[in-house]
Amino acid sequence: MPYKPKPFIVPMVLHVPEYSSVKGIRQKTYTPHSELNPFFGSFSTYGGTEHEVNGTIVVEDTAIVETWYHPDIKANCAVSLDDSLYEIIENPEDIDKRHQYSRFKIQAIKGGA
Repeated sequence: MPYKPKPFIVPMVLHVPEYSSVKGIRQKTYTPHSELNPFFGSFSTYGGTEHEVNGTIVVEDTAIVETWYHPDIKANCAVSLDDSLYEIIENPEDIDKRHQYSRFKIQAIKGGA
């Protein structure tokens, strides 16, 4: 049975990383991709991801994105939507190896100490 995607109705912006060295420390900044923006996909959170840290249950802000396949979407990139920035945390899956649809997991990038 062929893969049937959800409707791709959520607009997103792909950001590619740029690395710089500040006082000997490598820092990553994200800039919007020039030709792929915006792109559309489906965005499903399923309540995030739970795991235990030092005896406390922590829920991380994660989601699954399904979209059209594009070779520029890689594991070190980020996706933004609704003023939130999410980092792609795994290599995007090329569904059925047909270069038609792609699925990947993202995690919210949050600042703070």
